[in-house]
Amino acid sequence: MRWHVEEIDFSGVDVQRARADEDLLLILCAASFVESGSDLYSRNLVTFFQGDEPLCAWLRDEWEPEELQHGRALRAYIARVWPEFDWDAAFGSFFEEYSKTCSYEQFEPTRVLELVARCVIETGTSTLYRAISESTGEEVLAKIAKNIYTDEVHHYKHFFGYFKQYNEAEKLGRLPIFRALLRRVLEVRNEDEKIAMRHVLAGLYPDSADIQASGEARIKRAGALLAHTLPVDMSMKMLLKPLDLPASIQRGLVVAATGVVKPLSWYWSARSGTGNGAAAAAPRA
Repeated sequence: MRWHVEEIDFSGVDVQRARADEDLLLILCAASFVESGSDLYSRNLVTFFQGDEPLCAWLRDEWEPEELQHGRALRAYIARVWPEFDWDAAFGSFFEEYSKTCSYEQFEPTRVLELVARCVIETGTSTLYRAISESTGEEVLAKIAKNIYTDEVHHYKHFFGYFKQYNEAEKLGRLPIFRALLRRVLEVRNEDEKIAMRHVLAGLYPDSADIQASGEARIKRAGALLAHTLPVDMSMKMLLKPLDLPASIQRGLVVAATGVVKPLSWYWSARSGTGNGAAAAAPRA
């Protein structure tokens, strides 16, 4: 591992500053649930890629332990900031529902396309954690998010390397690869995030009348909060890489996407009325 959660000094967390960004904390808490359930997803991937021992060994020995460490680090951070939140109970409720949704039906029909999908997912997570590391003013969270972001980029490189190996044999054209990329990009706000957020809010605010609507609203608000720090150029380069486009075309697409998304990000952030320092309600025990 490139880092260890035991090395982080959680006593140095600026609790008051952290609690001021409740929407961001909700995203972190939801992420801690999904990351802490990654061993289930890892087992499914190992079964899907059965017979490819180098890939399966990497999933078991590196990818899964690192993903679980992300969950432990985020959980410890939440415990420091929201000690009154019963993380174990909320996670148990989440995992009971989440485990029923983890099935092979979610995977792409072939191994090479599933590796394309994994590249998209790792692009999304690395983008999220980099945006968090650059947007938060709380130093301990910035360090945790940077550590996780570095791991996720490393994971992307591994999945991309295995994608290249499989595609050398299958020789897929750009069209099926693009379709797989597009499918996963359109599903970037998937059910995992929504399920996790719903159980986080149910644990924090058990008397809320509409947890589902509140969860979706909080996800949007947190997204707007991070919008202006999203590394659009980085994420576009990662997304386009499996297409193996000519360098000049890829550069043009990255520049065009950055020129469109960045102004829209500022617009969404302004419209949402979010920003660092928003007042936060205390969670319930």
